[in-house]
Amino acid sequence: MTYKNPAPTVDIIIELLDRPHRPIVLIERHNSPFGWAIPGGFVDYGEPVEVAARREAEEETGLKVELITQFLVYSDPSRDRRQHTISIVFLATATGEPMAGDDAKNIGIFESWCVPSNLCFDHDRILRDYWHYRHYGLRPNLGFD
Repeated sequence: MTYKNPAPTVDIIIELLDRPHRPIVLIERHNSPFGWAIPGGFVDYGEPVEVAARREAEEETGLKVELITQFLVYSDPSRDRRQHTISIVFLATATGEPMAGDDAKNIGIFESWCVPSNLCFDHDRILRDYWHYRHYGLRPNLGFD
């Protein structure tokens, strides 16, 4: 019998500390699925998730980030139509000018009131949870008792 396991990924919500309102960085994806996304990617075999988060952030945005906290884990099997992934989402801070790299076609800096609507994967849900946490200090109810 062969087993199929979900692939571990990381997503990094990067707040820019040197800008008013601490906007976040999003990338416009160069590869399918197309649209805007939180910087992130697959964890390499043998790589701790914290290392993967810093690596992916730098590869996609050119920024050296400081990881602040592990936010939540998102594991809905339908979150990525390519395969079942589990994303460990980190909150991070950085300063400087982000630059599109790796599989990023473009890069953008966004406040909560102007996030693009064409977000990939389940990043609309992740950002909704993040903004709620940032504004009210409450993590979302995970739906189990």
